[in-house]
Amino acid sequence: MAKKVAIVLTSGFADWEYALIAGVGGPFYGLDVAFFAPQAGTLRSQGGLTVDVAHGVAELADWRPEVLVVVGGTLWETERAPDIRALLNEQHQRGATLAGICGGTLALARAGLLNGRAHTSNDAEFLTRNVAGYSGQRHYVASAVAVVDDRVITSPGSAPVSFTTAVFRAAGLDEETLRQFGAMLAAEHAVGETARA
Repeated sequence: MAKKVAIVLTSGFADWEYALIAGVGGPFYGLDVAFFAPQAGTLRSQGGLTVDVAHGVAELADWRPEVLVVVGGTLWETERAPDIRALLNEQHQRGATLAGICGGTLALARAGLLNGRAHTSNDAEFLTRNVAGYSGQRHYVASAVAVVDDRVITSPGSAPVSFTTAVFRAAGLDEETLRQFGAMLAAEHAVGETARA
């Protein structure tokens, strides 16, 4: 049975932060990837993409994903950010891995999930500035890549490849597949900025 990865989107979601998970994880690696929103309906991304999300986050209790991904976006930095603290804690307690990238790390911090484990984000001040009650400063890791600790994955918004790799690992993909995935996406950087004809 395919492992389930739930991707939570909000209004103004960051287009690049989920793309590899959905575009590679489902079609090429056989994961069952589905999208959820605080409320089902139409959302617009930072880049202007309009999407219809058919499932509300309340449906996650029945869908029971192995990995729950919270995608970033500027909404998480506002008073209009959805309160999904109970949902995140319930999913983690039942055994799911939780993953937050960029603004998605704020949702994890608000749920108290970063107070006692190693984690990263866009920077340490991003968490302290936006999350009342965040007390995980001594566990913060200034990292350019995703950090994983006790079924919680965190990442700056500038690291979608390592974030995707960590999500794929949590979903059970084997290490050789993960190595090939990383090598494929790193190959262009070995050549330089552009190839000249």
